[in-house]
Order: sequence, then C-alpha cells, then structure tokens
Amino acid sequence: MGNQTLPAGAASTRARLLDAAAKLFHEQGIHVGVDAVCREAGVSKRSMYQLFAGKDDLVAASLERSAPGFSAALLPAPDDGRSPRERILHVFERLEHLEPMQDFLGCPFVATAVQAKSPDHPASVIARRHKDGLTDFFRHEAHRGGARDPELLARQLTMVFDGASARSVVQAHELDGLAVTTAGALMDIAGIGSSSPDGDGAPVPRAAQPATSPPR
Repeated sequence: MGNQTLPAGAASTRARLLDAAAKLFHEQGIHVGVDAVCREAGVSKRSMYQLFAGKDDLVAASLERSAPGFSAALLPAPDDGRSPRERILHVFERLEHLEPMQDFLGCPFVATAVQAKSPDHPASVIARRHKDGLTDFFRHEAHRGGARDPELLARQLTMVFDGASARSVVQAHELDGLAVTTAGALMDIAGIGSSSPDGDGAPVPRAAQPATSPPR
C-alpha cells in the first residue's frame, strides 16, 4: 500500500514501522520477527497488518524506501562533466570511503536477497531491479567511454562491486584501494581511457566527498 494513498494517521504509522524495520533489519537481519518490529515502532500487530500484507511486504517496502539513499551515496551526479572512466571510478571510491564505517554492512540489495533466499520474494525482486540499475549505469558509461564490449565490462564491474562489498562485511581485509584499482584495470583492458569522449583528455577535478554514513 503506497504512502500517498493513506490518511495522515496511517501514513505516520507506516513511516514508524518502516523506520523500525530499517533499523532492526540493518542491525539483525530480515529474519527479525514482526513482534520486535512492532515493539520498536510502538505499533500494534493489528495496525501493521492493516498496512502490510505480511512480513515479506514489510521487508520489501523497507528495502524500496532505503534504495534511493544508498544509490545517491554511490553514484555521481548526472552530467557532472567528468569522463566515463572517472564516473565509474567514483562508485568504487565511494564504496571504499564507506567501507571502514562501523555501520556499513555492504550492499543492502545483495544482503537482503541472500537472506530472503527465494528469487520470488518481493524484496528479492526489488533487490534485483536496483542491482540491474547499477549495471545499467556501468553499461551506459562504458558505452560512452568507447569500451570494446560495454555489456561485458558492466557485468564485470558489478561483480567487483559486489565482491568488494561482501569482503568488507566479513572483514576479510580492508579494501585499501583494491576495488578502485581492479575497476581501473578492467577499464584499461576494455579500452576506456581517462579522457572524455568529447573532451580534450585533461583531468577533471573530483568534487570533495562528504564524510557521510551509509543510508539505511
């Protein structure tokens, strides 16, 4: 049920449930019970089931709500003047910036889909759509940058991103620039240089990155 179709009181209750779900799912995983979510939100189970068909729908709604913030923390601004190579590297630089933060637990889309287990789970459907969006971003920039095979490079970059996210979560080792250099090496092989397709090849200054925590 969309927030825009609800009266003010129900919309407020829904927001409290989503806030509580985001907090608990982030800290403990999506298998946290409905009782715990309702207790955290200060909402009765009856009210929750009036707003969500069930636990699966609550998980999906929570993930959908957090998706724009996570994407904004990683993706560069549209038409920021940087070359395709720099725009792609921006994503990995942001990942490495977020990785040491205590509350960073990797890619929420992969984490949720793994816990949901079924590809038909409504949260898995949302996770897949947003992961496809990241691959689409890589593909678009790879095409602009003149990659030999933009589709292959986009899939490779997505795999590097997901692998780096997973390793940061299990704390196998700090990334220490490895995600950025791996992405750069893949672009070297694919034929994407540092110059913009319609520029003169001069480096474009990178905007300072804010020291923000990852959205939940």
